[in-house]
Amino acid sequence: MKSNCGVEIQEIQKGSIAEVAGLAPGDRLIKTNSYKVNDVIDFMFYSNEAKLSFFVERGSKRLTVNINREPKAKYLVCDNLAKQALSDSQNAWQNARQNARQNAVQDVDQGNDLGISIKPFKIRTCNNKCIFCFVSQLPKGLRRSLYIKDDDYRMSFLYGNYITMTNLTVHDKRRIVKQRLSPLYISVHSTNTEIRNKLIGNSKAPDILKEIKFLSDHRIKMHTQIILCPGYNAGYNDDRDLKKTISDLYRFYPYVMSIAVVPVGLTAHRENAIRPVEQEDAIEAIKTIKKFEARFKKKHGEHIVYAGDELYIKAGLEIPHLEHYEDLPQVENGVGMVALFIDRARKVKIEKIKQQADKGKTPRFITFTGESFYPYLKKFIDNLKMYGVDIEAVVIKNTFFGRSITVAGLITGRDVMKCLSGNIKKNDILLIPDVVLGDGNEVFLDDVSKQDVEDFLGIKTVLIDSSPDGLVNAIMALSN
Repeated sequence: MKSNCGVEIQEIQKGSIAEVAGLAPGDRLIKTNSYKVNDVIDFMFYSNEAKLSFFVERGSKRLTVNINREPKAKYLVCDNLAKQALSDSQNAWQNARQNARQNAVQDVDQGNDLGISIKPFKIRTCNNKCIFCFVSQLPKGLRRSLYIKDDDYRMSFLYGNYITMTNLTVHDKRRIVKQRLSPLYISVHSTNTEIRNKLIGNSKAPDILKEIKFLSDHRIKMHTQIILCPGYNAGYNDDRDLKKTISDLYRFYPYVMSIAVVPVGLTAHRENAIRPVEQEDAIEAIKTIKKFEARFKKKHGEHIVYAGDELYIKAGLEIPHLEHYEDLPQVENGVGMVALFIDRARKVKIEKIKQQADKGKTPRFITFTGESFYPYLKKFIDNLKMYGVDIEAVVIKNTFFGRSITVAGLITGRDVMKCLSGNIKKNDILLIPDVVLGDGNEVFLDDVSKQDVEDFLGIKTVLIDSSPDGLVNAIMALSN
């Protein structure tokens, strides 16, 4: 019977040092150098030594596997592998041996990937009932992973997921400090405990400022977000709480590295009566944010607080230049994503497309995006047309989640089929931006697959990187 503790090896890379040492998929790593291993973070933290001793469970057996990652030890392993594979050629063996030595030194310098893939841990779910919780606004029948209400500090460290810090134990906090799990991504919304607890639907939630102070005192860095909810933490008639929250978070700079302000996202399936961010709200919020930005920039050389792209779009204001967002600390949160696209669109080399177009080799392409991003994509598409590319961009109106949802990442397969059915021709090629598909697969949010769309529309579909380069590279590849 397998133990409940430890982590299970999901995969071993072929030819890796772990395979040579005798580790195999299905093995459970219980301890590393006498330290208990409970998840992939423990494995990463305790496996960073040159010499490792793994206590392993393999079915009913218990065994110890020793690995020496020092360059000399790896040279021997690599020498043996090279000799075995290339024994018929002395020159080839010498070359393989030299490459192995170089790779060994490089691997040790970079922490050495052992070639071990750990089975994912069970995610700790959220115990709050946020009035704006997107998961709670989802209808039935979507991709299963969408219904997971993640509030796991490990996912925050590993993948940049936002956490509320309402379910951290004393042990969790000690571990964060000991293993230097930094930066973390924190959903704050308001530093007023009464307002925040209403927003997150948890009257027993701890004071967020005390939680942030603890992390700051222990030099753990954080990226924070404020979801703007009119009538609660901001509104065009009253932005006092927004100002206070930004000021409170700024006190912990530089450990609070960035503050993002983004509008609440509301679907047509919501139950709570919460007002969406309107143009007036967005304009006033940006005015407030810009005052803080200017002050922080003058004092620290960086803005620290940033308005999300969606706020600028709702306000009808121009998106700042890419330089405004410094090192794009919260681009995955929709902060600076449009500016990044515009900057890359200016720099992408599209001259070769004209050569293909002049030869009449480019087919007709169709691509799409959401209502918010459409004007920016269309400008780039119009530029491609000037180079002779036969391409159209279609705006997808979100009828599945509701018309207030305008971002590309929440486009469903059903809406794509509905909107494109009257905009295609027989030999068109549909370029699907990867942002609309998730989990590394080819399935939309509503479980409609890329193949379903292809079959329904009767045209070829190609998944592309959601960037100007991705679009141009796909056109070039498909035009040859």
